[in-house]
Amino acid sequence: MRIAIIGCGYVGTAAARYWREKLGWTVTATTTRPERLPELEAIADRALVVHSSDLQALTAAVQDQQAVLLSVGAPHFSAYEQTYLQSAKQLIAALKSAPTVRQLLYTGSYAVYGDRDGAWVDESSALKPANRNAEILTETEQVLRLGAGECDVCLLRLGGIYGPERDLLDIFGWAAGTTLPGDGSDYSNWIHLEDIVGALTFALEHRLAGVFNLVGDDPLTRRALLEHLFHLHNLDVPNWDGTVAALPRPYNARVSNAKLKATGYSLCRPHI
Repeated sequence: MRIAIIGCGYVGTAAARYWREKLGWTVTATTTRPERLPELEAIADRALVVHSSDLQALTAAVQDQQAVLLSVGAPHFSAYEQTYLQSAKQLIAALKSAPTVRQLLYTGSYAVYGDRDGAWVDESSALKPANRNAEILTETEQVLRLGAGECDVCLLRLGGIYGPERDLLDIFGWAAGTTLPGDGSDYSNWIHLEDIVGALTFALEHRLAGVFNLVGDDPLTRRALLEHLFHLHNLDVPNWDGTVAALPRPYNARVSNAKLKATGYSLCRPHI
């Protein structure tokens, strides 16, 4: 397998390392930051600095590849359009000059489902993005699905990502023993880095096409998640002040992973 990873951050770096070291695949890794080249050169066969605005560099990155993974991450909220939507548009343009690419994978987000007041959603559910950034993620999916031509397109809607150097305690530890607004009844969906790499590998090996939710088996309310996490680490659980309105939670839904599991993929870490 010859694969180019456009956006070699937390997910892309883990995927590059696994594919090259464990499977012997030939990996091209791209970054927008020149200072990361030495790091990527150690885990990939080719490391390139590629900006989404540089169509020539992007076209060179995907030349002679069999598959491409678009796995970008916005450094801040104001950069969503440039990071996701413009990167997708440029990648589609680049693929027109890369006839060897037969599969395109994209790591998106379940944010496209919006606030469902805790109801279950699956891949057939209508998309209801709750803010402009979620709208951008929705538009990005559409660009990739409609513009990839004869490429098989596999879109993975990820839950919140955790894993090595991104432990849940690192994310939520600040809340131990505090008083939080609301009642913590909103739901969240999470996925471990190991399963992101695992699902991407499975999708490549089985030429999956279509949209798949990539989340764990058990959506948890924020309250249940924090209580589980803090009991596990012997920390004080937070109190909840229902007299104070909780912050808006635009991704309050329970996301089903049944479609992905029906393909034969088994989660490595189905539970938090």
